[in-house]
Amino acid sequence: MSVTEEQRQHIRTLAGNCCEYCRVAEDDRLSTFQIDHIIPLKHGGTDVTDNLCLACLKCNGYKGPNVAALDPETNNATKLFDARQQEWDDHFRINPEATITGLTPEGRATVLVLRMNDRERVQHRRLLMLIGDYPC
Repeated sequence: MSVTEEQRQHIRTLAGNCCEYCRVAEDDRLSTFQIDHIIPLKHGGTDVTDNLCLACLKCNGYKGPNVAALDPETNNATKLFDARQQEWDDHFRINPEATITGLTPEGRATVLVLRMNDRERVQHRRLLMLIGDYPC
């Protein structure tokens, strides 16, 4: 089975055309966001809508086939954030300088694996904040 165009449009609508990890808006002029398998196929995930989310190229690329990581605060293994089962605001906070703080083990592990606070990504979000386009 593969992801259908109907599913793609449904996921885009659910996400509000925003990356469901870093909350950057999709800009069709620069790049088209990807449909991410929250649990990748290689780990037993499927193409059902509850396993799909919208991700920017950076978040999806860094996430790759990862499903878990070590929480940098506790060093315990934890699953990454699941956009279909969890609420973003329960796991993350956007700071005034455009960094993203993980509030839970899942949030902290996701920020780390997806490199959400890499310098270039923070600078990009800061610029978007200045013009009122972030968060999505």
